[in-house]
This record gives sequence, C-alpha cells and structure tokens, in this order.
Amino acid sequence: ICAKETTESATFVYRGTFVHSTQQTALQILKDALLGVDLSIFFQSLPLSSQFSQLKVISFICHKAVFFGLLHSSEFFMPGLVDTHIHASQYSYAGTALDMPLLQWLNAYTFPVESCFKDLEFARKVYTQIVRRTLRNGTTTACYFATIHTEASLLLGQIANDFGQRALVGKVCMDRNDCVKHYKETLQDSQDETCRFIKELLEKKYPLVKPVVTPRFAPSCTGALLEQLGEIAKNNNLHIQSHISETHEEVKLVKELFPESESYTDVYRKHNLLTDKTVMAHGCHLSDEELALFRETGASLSHCPNSNFSLCSGVLNVRNVLKHKVKLGLGTDVAGGYSASMLDAVRRALDASKVLTIQDPKYKTLSFEEVFRIATLGGSQALSLDDQTGNFEVGKDFDALRINVAAEGGPIDLIQDEEPKILLEKFLNLGECHFLFAPENLSLM
Repeated sequence: ICAKETTESATFVYRGTFVHSTQQTALQILKDALLGVDLSIFFQSLPLSSQFSQLKVISFICHKAVFFGLLHSSEFFMPGLVDTHIHASQYSYAGTALDMPLLQWLNAYTFPVESCFKDLEFARKVYTQIVRRTLRNGTTTACYFATIHTEASLLLGQIANDFGQRALVGKVCMDRNDCVKHYKETLQDSQDETCRFIKELLEKKYPLVKPVVTPRFAPSCTGALLEQLGEIAKNNNLHIQSHISETHEEVKLVKELFPESESYTDVYRKHNLLTDKTVMAHGCHLSDEELALFRETGASLSHCPNSNFSLCSGVLNVRNVLKHKVKLGLGTDVAGGYSASMLDAVRRALDASKVLTIQDPKYKTLSFEEVFRIATLGGSQALSLDDQTGNFEVGKDFDALRINVAAEGGPIDLIQDEEPKILLEKFLNLGECHFLFAPENLSLM
C-alpha cells in the first residue's frame, strides 16, 4: 500500500493489475491494465500499447501534468475495505473482556466505558487511535457507532475527516437502560441532541463524513424514541444503523418489550427505521419472513463473524441472506469483535461458512472471491455508497489499496511467480496492511 498522494493539478495513470468485484462477477482481474485518475476517471483494461494515443489525447485536453505509476508483478490495486459496523468508542478494551454473553457483556464492560466519553480528552485519544488503526488496516470506509455524547460524536467526525477516511458517524440514542442508569438519555434529550448532532456535523461540510441515525438497539430504546428517530432520518434523508437478532436472549427480550410486533424486524419496520439506507448488524437469528422484509425495504445486514464467535452469539447463514437478495457487508464490530482489521473479518467470515458446512455437509461453503466482494463492493452497497466507492467503475472515487504481496519483511513468502488470483488469496489469508492509498478529491475517469 502506498502513501497518500494529493493534488488537483495532475492526472495519475497507473499500469498493472487491478482486482475488483462487479454486480455480475465476484472477482474480476484486469491484467496489464491502465487506470487513470483525475477529478473524473477513465478506466481501460486493454494493453498499454492499445491505449497510448488515447492517453496523449487525454493529457492534451486536460492541460495537466500526467504522472505514471508502474506496478511490479507482485503488486495489484484493489478497492478499499468497507467496515459496515464498528464501535469506535469500544476500542480501548478491544482484545479483552470477552467472557460473557452479549447482554451481560454490555452491562459489565460496554456501558461503563462508553459513559466516560463525556471527557473529550479521553474521547480524542480513543477516536484518534481507532481511526488511525482502521486506516492502517486498509479500511477506507467505516460506519461508526460513537456514544450518547454529542460533542464527542462530533469530534469523531472531525478526526475521521482530518485523516481522510470516508465515514458514517452516529451519535448513539438510548432512553432505556436499567442496569447502568447513568448511561442513558431522556426521550427529549435524545431527540434534541440527535438533531443538534446532525445539524452541526452537516454544517461542517466534510467531503467524506456524514451523520447516521443510531438507535443503539430496540432493547435500549422506547417505542416513542424509535418513532422519533425514524422521523428524523426520513426528514433529513439520512442513513440508519442499529443491531438486530444477535442472540436468542436478545430476540426474546425484544419480544417481551414490544409484544405488539410480529418480530424483531417488525419493530424497526413499524417505526420507519427499515429503509434502503438502513444497515443492521448481525441478524444471526432472522427468519425467512424477516429477510423478506429486508429485501422488500432495501435494508441491509452487516455480518460480524468475529464478534459472533467471541460472544458466542450465533453463526449467520450468509448463503440464506444472499438467497433472499438482501444487501450484505462485513463488519469488525469492535470490541465484541477483538480485531479492528477487515482482513480478520474476511477470514472469520470464511471460518463461519466452514462451520456451517461442518454442521451440514450439503451447505455450500463461501469462496474467498465471494467474501472479497462482500468486504468491498458488498459493503459499499450495504451502506448505500456504491455510487461512490466499492470497485473501479468509471466515475467513482479512487478509493484504493496498492498491495505488494512480496514486500520485504512482510508476512508472505513467495516461492515462485503466481497469478493475480493466487496473490489476492494469499493477501486475504496471510496479509497485513500498513499505509493508506487514497488520493484526496480524485475519482476514476
């Protein structure tokens, strides 16, 4: 992965191998291709000799300097990784405190730590570290949960912007919490502060950072708050994020709290929180009828396998989700998931699929190509950002990682020359990320 490059007066042209996904193909490999980057993009997959005259014309028309980059045979470009569900506020204890099931875990660890984010210096330290870490891990787009604190949530948006990460940032909303009573809001405060957070974040006009309406999950919100948040999202045309059907215990609790609803999914649907800009984390225990509602409304799921294993929550049947044509991305779910790396999410997603195959030999295990798509294009679709990122289609932002599988001192030993497909598989299973490559304000032309 290369260092960040920024310029508005030049055109970049790269020659080498590019790997990405399309709607029709889980993995498309473009060998010895040219990719041009400017304020608008051109992408050609023909050999350099066939494109040279076109490049000269483009250079002449643009009246700009053209910088050429040549990739080595062990290198390739791939889209940036998309983390569709991560709790930025939980990063301080990532890798620890995984000895309880979900609901007990929230009360013992999560709520007490999140209540500390009223201290902006503490918030700045944690949020700076998590944004820096996710970028170093190759996450160019992240959908963040913050806390109930407006000022700290705005700070997270500022930090993501300063680092150049594309981010959806949510101020958490919760007016029901009997176990950690000092960590909750009143209905009115939650409404008012959510509106203030949205207004102030939008007024910043950050190019890559936007607010997302964030009811923590149904058990921590009254029906009145859910209804108000649905209205706020609708009136401002905003994204929505929350959790759903992570554990059997949680599903049972929701049924007790919302007896008038037919299902967990129906709770969100009745409060206008299930839209084509909604992403719900987990969904391990959704019924086919609930998945049909997801498909009908255009809502998406974030698959968080590390967290599902770590908290013994369940195993998502990804094949069934895809069968129902529900949009699906991957999430790290820090700190329920112990790793902030999307490469770990890819590996755990493959493991989860193999667990289902062990349980039922007729189950078709996911291929690494399929999980690659879920981690890139699938994530952008789940966040309704696929018009901007997710692959190298013409007109999208140049949101990319430059991978060198043979980097000196790296975790991969190449014994012989390998095809790009093998290099990608080795990277997904063995690789590490260290630096971000994401030219500011540049898009594919």
